[in-house]
Amino acid sequence: MKTYKRAERVKHLIQQEISRILQYDVKDPRVKFVTVTEVKLPPDLRDARVLVTTLGDGTDREALLTGLKRATGYVRGELGRRLKLKYTPSIEFQFDDSFDRQERIFHLLEHIQHEHEEGEPE
Repeated sequence: MKTYKRAERVKHLIQQEISRILQYDVKDPRVKFVTVTEVKLPPDLRDARVLVTTLGDGTDREALLTGLKRATGYVRGELGRRLKLKYTPSIEFQFDDSFDRQERIFHLLEHIQHEHEEGEPE
């Protein structure tokens, strides 16, 4: 599969700018302590899938996604003004659950190691 260097550069710029916009410009109280973990962007640069995470439990996630959905138009407009691309990509926010999966795997490995240590005869 061919890598598109321009798409990679634009992806990183979009990630940086969306992070700044969410941190400094969006005033919605539901959108706080947000980290943009990744931006998935196809080679045509038309649709950006923005993966975000936050501190807090599952109830905060739903409120966060609702706040981000409401702010999507504003974020896209600001992104268009700041980056001056020919086409500003449409934005879809999704919660990044990779950290939760990573933590679950870590706990499972610890549990397996603990069981293995208990099962060994001394």
